[in-house]
Amino acid sequence: MKIAVVGATGLIGSKITEVLTERKFPVTEFIPVTNDTSPEEHICFDNKICRVRTLEECIEEKPSIALFSAGTIVSLEWAPKFAKAGITVIDKSSIWRMHGKVPLVVPEVNAHAIKEGSRIIASPNCSVIQLAMVLAPLHYKYKINRIVISTYQSVTGTGLKSIQQLKNERNGITGDMAYPYPIDLNIIPHGGIFLHTGCTTEEIKLVDETRKVFDDESIQITATVVRIPVFGGNSESVNVEFEENFDMENIRLILSESPGILLQDDILNCVYPMPLYAQGKNEIFVGRLRRDDTRHNAVNMWIVTDCLRKGAATNIVQIAEYIVEKKYV
Repeated sequence: MKIAVVGATGLIGSKITEVLTERKFPVTEFIPVTNDTSPEEHICFDNKICRVRTLEECIEEKPSIALFSAGTIVSLEWAPKFAKAGITVIDKSSIWRMHGKVPLVVPEVNAHAIKEGSRIIASPNCSVIQLAMVLAPLHYKYKINRIVISTYQSVTGTGLKSIQQLKNERNGITGDMAYPYPIDLNIIPHGGIFLHTGCTTEEIKLVDETRKVFDDESIQITATVVRIPVFGGNSESVNVEFEENFDMENIRLILSESPGILLQDDILNCVYPMPLYAQGKNEIFVGRLRRDDTRHNAVNMWIVTDCLRKGAATNIVQIAEYIVEKKYV
């Protein structure tokens, strides 16, 4: 089982490598890859030093699975080349997510979308993953009509440059800016590129990708994406309106019994999800559950997860685990 990580030296790539080790994925040969034409780096995996390869070298070595986290430009050009060589690609970038023939997968929700012979599989936006995980079991029970989402996303999701910007600002250091404004002691209601509608591309991802994961175009979704000065954890304030009425205790019971979800909803003891305590964990945390009396059959909730873990690396590795379990590779 040869496994390649494309973008292995990046923020998400290094986390994928870490998760592969933690979950004891059956790797017989680990191939770290960069889009640099002449890599000179080495990466340690399972106590072995591995030379970082180029994309061309990786294809020649024919790994069973290639986990891509090198961005849209690399994925657009190279994922089809890997697929043509018989290599299964699991891609974190946004470039293949809405392609009609590419499954967009959160394994706990819609692993069935992966078929034998699927050569490119997409992993959703980090905010979509945590949303889908929590809402899927409720959708199947009560049928969701409408979702209103406001995200509170960490700087980690923008990459190393944004992390450094926040650290620099907190230490009074002038440096490169990942954002058009200071992020420390500030909130930036801007994710992605603004469209003519006034929405951003990140907000549109929440709409389109959630519908695709649920395979339900009828769900009405509106979103506001906000960047906040924290590391690691992405948070979401979510209002959900169902077709059918519900009992709040059943909502709590369904979520508490759903794999990968940890219910933290004890307001008497101030227990609720927070990004600081989600860092380094793979679970989706949900709390602040309460009925919305201004709408029929509606509920409010607060959802938090580590955007590098379940929001990225862990979801990718779980997809790989599924296709190995199904013997699709």
